[in-house]
Amino acid sequence: TRALPTAKMSSFAVSSARVVRTCVVGSGNKGRGVTSRVASGTPIHRRVGTPKGNVSLHVGCELNALQRRRRGSVSRNAIVNAGESSGWEDASTCVVRGEESGEAGGTVDSCCESGFTEVGACLTQEESSKNPTASSVETRDLQKEVSSRRTFAIISHPDAGKTTLTEKLLYYGGAINEAGAVRSRRGAKAATSDWMEMEQQRGISISSTALSFQYAGFTLNLLDTPGHVDFSEDTYRTVTAADNAVMLIDSAKGLEPQTRKLFEVCRLNGLPIFTFCNKMDRPSLEPLELLDQIEREFSLPTYAVNWPIGSGDTFQGVFHRPTREVHLFSKDASAGKTKKGEDKNTKGLEIVEFSDARLEGLIGSNLYEQLVEDIELLDELGAELDLQKVHDGQLTPVFFGSGGNNFGVKLFLDTFLGYSTKPRKRITRDGSVLHPTDENFCGFVFKLQANMDPRHRDKVAFVRVVSGRFERGMKVTNARTKKQVALSRPSALFGQDKTVLDVGFAGDIIGLNNPGSFEIGDTLYMGGSQRELPPIPTFTPELFAYLRNSDTGKYKQFQKGVAELLGEGAVQVMYSRDAIKQDPILAAVGGLQFEVVQHRMKQEYGVETTLDPLAFSVAR
Repeated sequence: TRALPTAKMSSFAVSSARVVRTCVVGSGNKGRGVTSRVASGTPIHRRVGTPKGNVSLHVGCELNALQRRRRGSVSRNAIVNAGESSGWEDASTCVVRGEESGEAGGTVDSCCESGFTEVGACLTQEESSKNPTASSVETRDLQKEVSSRRTFAIISHPDAGKTTLTEKLLYYGGAINEAGAVRSRRGAKAATSDWMEMEQQRGISISSTALSFQYAGFTLNLLDTPGHVDFSEDTYRTVTAADNAVMLIDSAKGLEPQTRKLFEVCRLNGLPIFTFCNKMDRPSLEPLELLDQIEREFSLPTYAVNWPIGSGDTFQGVFHRPTREVHLFSKDASAGKTKKGEDKNTKGLEIVEFSDARLEGLIGSNLYEQLVEDIELLDELGAELDLQKVHDGQLTPVFFGSGGNNFGVKLFLDTFLGYSTKPRKRITRDGSVLHPTDENFCGFVFKLQANMDPRHRDKVAFVRVVSGRFERGMKVTNARTKKQVALSRPSALFGQDKTVLDVGFAGDIIGLNNPGSFEIGDTLYMGGSQRELPPIPTFTPELFAYLRNSDTGKYKQFQKGVAELLGEGAVQVMYSRDAIKQDPILAAVGGLQFEVVQHRMKQEYGVETTLDPLAFSVAR
């Protein structure tokens, strides 16, 4: 924790009858600070003097200090502090509020520095904290916290609607106010999980993404994975960090080649698999045929949690078997943004009891008769729901819906929370067992990512917490290097955005600044005895090419880009034994990986490159 700058800091007194919002802009020893106080709900807009000019301050709303810092209108030591920081709404906005209290002299207990060191991270704490370990964090029950975690990866063949489903899960989970689109119109919101420019241009996922959010008392850690075969290695690594897998199927196409490969990866990792048959609002295969494909090709029994009523233009909704309710779908009513006063959870949705006499008139006689026949068949001949078999990967619950039209997504999310498994135990290399509720912290690095924030050229290591409690500032041992590392700036990840993380538990995904200390597969642990998890396998490359710098004047940028981008592990780098040939040789599983490297070299480092393919197919 860095020491606070010598800005004007003071305690503040509030009455029990109102909330006081307090913002302080300080300028160090050479400047003067101004404190503005206002009762909740009464905004004040005023000009505050600093040594380098004036800054516009909207008390209780926003202080966009990062942008003003660039214009030179706020000094380096300018800070915003309050009784409680309510978080960052975007990369440069700190929304603060006062803390309601019945006692005079309530102290300032957190300070947020608006984007100077690491955008979105609250890096400072009150100097007067006597014992930082004796906080409310320590009293949080480990067993309860672990039980509330759900970590899952979404897998599918390309264009099955994986990123769209991810956006809708975030939307109904309350993590975002508007679901983005894979191919968005100009001015429209892009997908949260596809934050890289190339992903937005091509409409595909090329890098796995971690998104953590709260919903219904659970902490959900969603891992969005690439579907393209060229990025299978990244997907494989990400799946090792999950406890559950959601297999997405295009209902019109059924099982596709990449879906089959990723399913086997999940099975090798022992993950329970939940199946979502997407795009039911389009012409699709018969539901029984989809179930038959899964059971026949994967030797995996199915349990239909809900059942579709029609498909394509005749799609009317789904029958939810656990509650014996029919959720009726209205495409016109569910389209567009939620207006003021509308509930996004019920927009375009009508719920009717299966025994309701009105049901036949609502869906039509033909669909009603087909529904009754299908439900009788499922109840008589279908598999029984056994959650232990689900958790053991011996039974897959199947859901039907349409991510693009928001139908069946919330129903899936609510049911998934009850059926999915909490963080599971892991086996170390020496055969010992790590339980999620073990006292000592242990985790492993499953992904490295450079330039998530291009303005800071950051390098982030994605760490899955396997056991124990993680705390900011703790010192851990890297099993590979045997060296201790202080984890002083951990982050909670939400796509490209990062927020400071004070505490984490088994199942959580944590972002750590990586100045070169970590590699993929590293095990981090606390405690006297060494613990090391099995290594994450790497794929054998099949394509090779020289990467050449087109502009010799950008030699340093080229070398830096090669070191940082190729350090992520998505593409391997080799060098010729011939000392004259100093250009790096890229080794990849798929050709699209080469294009990603070239695009990122140009976009992130300003270096134009060329590829010179080599006639090799294997490296020994």
